[in-house]
Amino acid sequence: MELSQKTIVMVKESIPIIQEHGLEISSRMYDILFEKYPETKALFSGPIEKQPKILTTAIAAYAENIDQIEKLHDKLMYIANTHVKSHVLEEHYPMVGDAILLAMKEVLADKATSEILEAWGEAYAYLAEILTMNEKQLYAFTRVSKEEPIASKEKKSNSTVHKSPYQGPVQ
Repeated sequence: MELSQKTIVMVKESIPIIQEHGLEISSRMYDILFEKYPETKALFSGPIEKQPKILTTAIAAYAENIDQIEKLHDKLMYIANTHVKSHVLEEHYPMVGDAILLAMKEVLADKATSEILEAWGEAYAYLAEILTMNEKQLYAFTRVSKEEPIASKEKKSNSTVHKSPYQGPVQ
């Protein structure tokens, strides 16, 4: 999947809004995620209080580089490794996407136009597919255990960021 030019433009144009409200959106996203999908709470081993800031930073970096995703290769592989260590699965991504879009709609209120929400839905789906494909590779080539690290530096250096075949926004 290639992102539409409209999505790229909308996401980039929304960067000031995301910078202003990102932490609030991320915090609300976790509230929604754990309320609607309580099973996802088990995927987080560290202090949950740190997650909104981590997510806000990741969203900002993604928005700024959405048209040059290759610049995020190392960060995306780090996220994929973290997800595999936490046993994140493909079926968790729609839950997170739903929570993010609901949080954006709630926090941004009238600033969350249907165009912005659609663009961020497509952008999230694109990113989710990239992460899912990289995580599938890691699951295939590593032994998943909470006691041992999963990907060596050698494996990381040979990894690639995959383009997504996903064709629509998360519902």
